[in-house]
Amino acid sequence: MGDAMELQTVTAYPIVHDVPALIAFLGEVFGAAESCRLVGSAGGYHAELRIGDTGLMLGGGGPDVAWKGEARPMAFHIYVPDADATYRRALDHGAESLQSPADQAWGERTANIKDPAGNFWYIATFRGENYFPEGLPTVQPYLQPLRCEPIIDFLTNAFGAIETGRAATPEDGILHTTLKIGNSSLELSDAAGIYQPMPGMFYAYVADADAVYRQALASGAESISAPADQSYGDRSGSVKDVAGNTWYIATRRYAPAV
Repeated sequence: MGDAMELQTVTAYPIVHDVPALIAFLGEVFGAAESCRLVGSAGGYHAELRIGDTGLMLGGGGPDVAWKGEARPMAFHIYVPDADATYRRALDHGAESLQSPADQAWGERTANIKDPAGNFWYIATFRGENYFPEGLPTVQPYLQPLRCEPIIDFLTNAFGAIETGRAATPEDGILHTTLKIGNSSLELSDAAGIYQPMPGMFYAYVADADAVYRQALASGAESISAPADQSYGDRSGSVKDVAGNTWYIATRRYAPAV
């Protein structure tokens, strides 16, 4: 994994059928800057990029690689200086509108789109001194499971996640909440309407991959691979959580030779 991702605790890792096309879209619409692209042993791309202060990994196929697997698009909340302009730019580059720009009671102007690869983007401009709330990253992965409680419990027990705020219905359904994991954050809400579960993939750096892997299994996860030393300098294992998300749990051992 590239050094650009080293200090970010949790990095979202959507899998798409055309990685180069999505990189181009994210660059044109959100100003994403690519830092790494290579072809892995499975014949597909691994790419890394940054949007504002947030790292993102991408995997999957493209016209020049052999990989033909299943896409796993994800949902994201992104802060931008001008939600209306970004929304129009996304549509101009092939996105589908999910919700046109509108002012929200919680102090943001938002618009929702689906990019050409199937990822959902919840575009927001905060109505404050800055276009983003203090302390929040540019991009936050957004989970929308059928019920948030089981995945909140899992992330709390497995990764030490801290819930920082919750809006709930009278029936205790979760309208929105935010979880901090290390220096990263995720947002969650119970699935509703067109916003249904989109189980995705994450790469998480932790102090002790073996211990957190065991902790994840004890918290209800299913093992995919036990921790092992990798050629790119990490020791990592992987699990599937209670909501179907895949977590690569890694500890940095050394920087690979250039």
